[in-house]
Amino acid sequence: MTNLKNQTLWAFASLAMVALASACSTSSNSSTGSKGGQNRQPNVIFILADDLGYSELGAYGNTFNETPNLDKLAAEGVRFTNAYASAPVCSPYRAALMVGQYPARVGITDYLRPDAAGHLDTAYVTLAEMFQKNGYRTGIVGKWHLSGYKNHKAPEETLPDQHGFQEVIVSENRGIANGTYFWPYHFNREIEKKLPGEKEYLTDRQNVEAVEFIERNKDKPFFLYLSHYAVHTQLHGKPELVDKFRRKPGAGTSAPFKDNPENDPYKKYPADYWASKNNPHLAAQLWSVDEGVGMIMEKLKSLGLDQNTIVVFTSDNGGESNVTSNAPLRMGKSTLYEGGVREPLIVWNPSRFAKGAVVEQPMVNFDFYPTFEEAVGAKHQGQKLDGISLLPVLKSPNAKLPARSFYWHYPLAEPHFLGGRSAGSIRKGDWKLIEFFDKQEVQLYNLKEDVREQNNLAARHPDKVNELKQELAHWRKSVGAKMN
Repeated sequence: MTNLKNQTLWAFASLAMVALASACSTSSNSSTGSKGGQNRQPNVIFILADDLGYSELGAYGNTFNETPNLDKLAAEGVRFTNAYASAPVCSPYRAALMVGQYPARVGITDYLRPDAAGHLDTAYVTLAEMFQKNGYRTGIVGKWHLSGYKNHKAPEETLPDQHGFQEVIVSENRGIANGTYFWPYHFNREIEKKLPGEKEYLTDRQNVEAVEFIERNKDKPFFLYLSHYAVHTQLHGKPELVDKFRRKPGAGTSAPFKDNPENDPYKKYPADYWASKNNPHLAAQLWSVDEGVGMIMEKLKSLGLDQNTIVVFTSDNGGESNVTSNAPLRMGKSTLYEGGVREPLIVWNPSRFAKGAVVEQPMVNFDFYPTFEEAVGAKHQGQKLDGISLLPVLKSPNAKLPARSFYWHYPLAEPHFLGGRSAGSIRKGDWKLIEFFDKQEVQLYNLKEDVREQNNLAARHPDKVNELKQELAHWRKSVGAKMN
């Protein structure tokens, strides 16, 4: 870790003292009966980045950003190359993650507006409730986005405490659009400043809160959902980190926005926030996210919990193609092209899963529900699950998962402001079909031969088009998908 970390994270001194005390009282062999050992159910930490592009991590080929802790996690864990989000935008992904179902079955297929009447129904048994029913302490640090908010006159709101999270920390009760990464946070004006110094940075705050949650709950199994607001636009990194990446060769540039003509580095829309390539603000934000991963891993090790903790890192949808790269994939957030729905995914647990492995078989984010159920030995609550357990490939990457198709349903009244169109999609084997609802258009791609989705084969393979369209229509009917 660099000196920047020591300069910006106030909690290290006190946390180090706690870690030292814990290390003295915890056996160095955490798998042989210590409090954090294999004799109890594994802890689960799910770290979710917001709008992180497929190719922004070093482990996925990026040479501008710096993500040493995540790259180490990938080198020691299992990295997926065909990990899918169940939607190209935020709320549907999060609904699918929480309940283990296709967003179309849940009825949340677009991001929820601040005044939305729709919300995640409390009748579902969420991941947090599943863990809680099996003796876990549950906590969320950060973004929820599965409800409208009473502060925006939504008729009803269901926040994380109504869905099984016993600790709800730095989470929103207002709309999150356009970002506020320095305190005071516009998405929750009641959050009090905690970190010393004049400017508290949101990602730093979330990282410290995550580590403190682990410390508080070290003596019992826990489920921690660290749901970052970064790297959602408007991008805004800490000035010292932004300057670090501005100095790198190839750094992108852009002018400050008219709302920040003085180019105040702590005010929204400073210089380079809209750089289209090698964005120094995105790199700075991702550095802060990565720094938190390092803090978490250090804390787990110091407490003797590392061998008995499953750590997952992924993103909720593709990056915004205006400011990020999903290369070699096409497009990004809001579209059903691969750049909108294929995500980086790393799963780590050295005592249970393979080390330094790569899984090329496709999966989708609602597979986590049955995976975690099996991993912790939970009794299934009877809720319909659309996913499958990934434990076979986590333990043995060459194992074969059952053959299955993957479906997306993204109906829109009007195009998304990032360019996404009303559409549905299916991937079956190497074939992928996108059916656009707005213009009755279909596109067909062979992902094995054309991962960039540049060669539309629909005219050459009408039989394959008809086959996939019929299967997609049958699936929509089976899950009760609505077209508006």
